[in-house]
Amino acid sequence: MAGGKIVSIHSFRGGTGKSNTTANVASQIALKGKRVGIVDTDIQSPGIHVLFGLDETKMGRTLNDFLHGKCPISEVAFNVGEKAADSEGRAKLAGKELWLFPSSIRGREISQILREGYDVNRLNEGFQTILKELKLDYLFIDTHPGLNEETLLSIAISDILIIVLRPDNQDFQGTAVTVDIARSLDVPHLILMVNKAVPKYDFADIQKQVEDKFHAPVAGVLPLSFDIADNASRDIFSLRSPDHDWSKALRGVADAVAAVK
Repeated sequence: MAGGKIVSIHSFRGGTGKSNTTANVASQIALKGKRVGIVDTDIQSPGIHVLFGLDETKMGRTLNDFLHGKCPISEVAFNVGEKAADSEGRAKLAGKELWLFPSSIRGREISQILREGYDVNRLNEGFQTILKELKLDYLFIDTHPGLNEETLLSIAISDILIIVLRPDNQDFQGTAVTVDIARSLDVPHLILMVNKAVPKYDFADIQKQVEDKFHAPVAGVLPLSFDIADNASRDIFSLRSPDHDWSKALRGVADAVAAVK
């Protein structure tokens, strides 16, 4: 692979399971022996750090500090592989090359971003620095739902864009907008993932309907699951319960990412 690939994970609306998907796909790629980074650019409502067992007291520097010029991006890195043994699923990441770049969960710092904004060019420079300094194979960007300046940036610089949607008419309309924008920005590889599909329906039929509508490949149709809800973001579910139907479908999405050359 010539240089690391940027993989943005996006959904037009909140509640699709985007951050959970990002954490699980990135973890599966790290399990394959790849060097992986994850940046939480959902600065208005960050959350992916919870899945990796990182709370406010352990967080240290955050993406907000970097964006406000208080530290280099390297100081934000949380080495998941060194601190992963606190739960059954995350323990499987011990020794793996996986770094998380969290956003601040402090209300004061979130409100500062909302009030003052930040330089998206600095964010892009941070992405490029991470890729180079950590010699990453993949940099995953967990985006803010909908479309704003930083989301458009992450889509524009992506090698791979994964759009997460539910089998829901509101999601279909919003996904159509995102797909059109991705194509106008010449994103090289577009992958769709359907999440929270009601198990009584035919998943092959759902996949065909979505692929026909958007003319893009669906890498996985993942079931609506009480087990995922019960996990409550306490762990990386596909590592904790690898034989679950949700986990098997999720690995299909990770395999689709790994197959991109």
